[in-house]
Amino acid sequence: MAIKVGDRVPAATVYEFIEDETPGCSVGPNAFKVQEIVRGKRIALFGLPGAFTPTCSAKHLPGYIECADQFTSARVDEIWCVSVNDAFVMGAWGREQGAKGKVRMIADGSGELTRGLGLELDLTARGLGVRSQRYSMLLDDGVVKALNIEEAGKYEVSTPEKLLEQAMKVTNFVP
Repeated sequence: MAIKVGDRVPAATVYEFIEDETPGCSVGPNAFKVQEIVRGKRIALFGLPGAFTPTCSAKHLPGYIECADQFTSARVDEIWCVSVNDAFVMGAWGREQGAKGKVRMIADGSGELTRGLGLELDLTARGLGVRSQRYSMLLDDGVVKALNIEEAGKYEVSTPEKLLEQAMKVTNFVP
């Protein structure tokens, strides 16, 4: 069953390719416990079927990168792009798209988070394996405040504009 508004994000370990060493984060793939890194934060999270795929590369990720400052103005602490790819692929895709400092490229290589959300998508018949459905959600301290799940093959409700509108409503944001 898919996650719904009011649910808490499931326990899972995800990975992020870190390019600059900082205290506690070495260069390369670093593991993070989802329930720890969402604590006390408002996060705009969007999931998609795969890095470097047509709609994901042409519309979904670029849209969130372009709207990053607007999300910050709407009191969103972080934007996450989650895909069932490994941290090396997500890091390379983020570099190519210019995501650094705007969108965290979160790798869910084994699909642990995606399965926990109930948002897996079986594309084995097309040679892609089990991936993620396309979706977006707003998390506040790990609780889902808004959720937009796309119909297969669509890109209509998980757009940054839609999630930004929801983020502003959830905070009673007045520009």
